[in-house]
Amino acid sequence: MGNTVGSLSGTQRDIVIGSLLGDGSMRCRANALLEINHSISQRAYVDWKYAELADLVSTPPRRRSGNGNRVAYRFVTRSLPELTPYFREFYYSGKKRIPMSVDLTPLTMAVWFMDDGSRSRRAVYLNTQQFSREEQHRLLRMLREQWDLTGSLNRDKSYFRIRISVESTKRFREIIDPHMLSELRYKFPQ
Repeated sequence: MGNTVGSLSGTQRDIVIGSLLGDGSMRCRANALLEINHSISQRAYVDWKYAELADLVSTPPRRRSGNGNRVAYRFVTRSLPELTPYFREFYYSGKKRIPMSVDLTPLTMAVWFMDDGSRSRRAVYLNTQQFSREEQHRLLRMLREQWDLTGSLNRDKSYFRIRISVESTKRFREIIDPHMLSELRYKFPQ
């Protein structure tokens, strides 16, 4: 499935949305572009995203030194009209926000978790600290309405993040596991 007739494939759409819920960022002038930027330790994950989005990209992923000792591995798509609606939905106020409704497919949730997920002893977190509490409650509502997954906001220092309940963690894993890269399965509780 490629980018045919000027539109994203379903897989590409799910990866873009999952990335925007997670670590992905966009910029837009006439058309939007998507930046994928992760630690060099997640090179296999970036390479997987690149392979899925390759027809939207001109230059393959590269290492990039960041602040301090951080070494990133990243790529940027071309500015494309196909990406601009996602920019308008997620950046409607100039800052990344959660739209009123997002289709949380299994692949979208897997990408979101691979980007921003972590585990506790028996539950999982989605590190949503960058979003307002209202937006995080919106995400909790979407998880409940679309997948019957329950969770709550968990204080992380002075911010909040989503904690999927212990009771829903097993179901969450069953939903996203077929899409998880083996290198990132360590994010699940044992």
